[in-house]
Amino acid sequence: MNATTGAPLSAAALTRRRRVQSLRRNWRLFRGHSSGLVGLALLLFFIALAVFAPLLVDRDGLDLTKATGGVLEHPSSTYWLGTDDSGRPILTQLVFGSRVSLFVGLFATLISMLIGTVVGLLSGFLEGWGARILFRLTEWFLVLPFLPLALILATILGRGLFNIALVIGVTSWPATALLIRSQALSIRERPYLERARVLGAGRWHQITRHALPNVMPMVFANTTLTVAAAILTETTLSFLGLGDPTRISWGSMLEGAFSVGAITTGAWWYIVPPGVCVVLVVLAFTLVGQALEDVFNPRLRER
Repeated sequence: MNATTGAPLSAAALTRRRRVQSLRRNWRLFRGHSSGLVGLALLLFFIALAVFAPLLVDRDGLDLTKATGGVLEHPSSTYWLGTDDSGRPILTQLVFGSRVSLFVGLFATLISMLIGTVVGLLSGFLEGWGARILFRLTEWFLVLPFLPLALILATILGRGLFNIALVIGVTSWPATALLIRSQALSIRERPYLERARVLGAGRWHQITRHALPNVMPMVFANTTLTVAAAILTETTLSFLGLGDPTRISWGSMLEGAFSVGAITTGAWWYIVPPGVCVVLVVLAFTLVGQALEDVFNPRLRER
């Protein structure tokens, strides 16, 4: 009933009210996780850093022809985090590098979640040879060595930002597919799915109207954990020289620091800041993902 007019609510209005109430309830549960709030604060900080990068530092600091600093110059009032071997400010590279690392992590995760969700739902709801093929394909990708496969695909496709994101997304979906498949198998046996089948609901209707909405909270919680792994993978590929050579990322900064011997020469300001940023971003996504998993999984809340 409408609180002001006393008229009954429409189906759409009732659905919106339930969604708002669900969001509020989940937010209250999330606020109960102090570690999740810390992770969310860190995540918002790095997102703001990436979005407002042109306002925080001068983009010209990335240009080799406009470098004004000395070679591996120590941190000072002019260069807060020192310079690299080309005289470019480390701080400028660090701020703009957040854009590449976050973009690759999020875009690769989107690809991974899309493939994993589709394959998991289909292998859980289909019957016969189709479901067996999808399940065996998932197992095959799961047992393949992840890093060598990513290295081979990155070498074949070439060194590009979208190519790296595509490689990470294509090679990181099997774990998500197995998770969604287990949920789909459980949902398929529930009473309301049996009633839907008796009433004539087709397979596509069951998947899109019943299974997909029920697995989406699990997909969303798993997304934050997958982003952390994708950022680590991008850092690893860039460190191995397979990243986009035209863009600065935290991984390419670490690769540059290693190639000039920043560790042996004592240029800690070249290697420590990007490494700390990678650790903090991965930690932030992990903390948020664990908190969301507790929110969306009633069994974990009971424990």
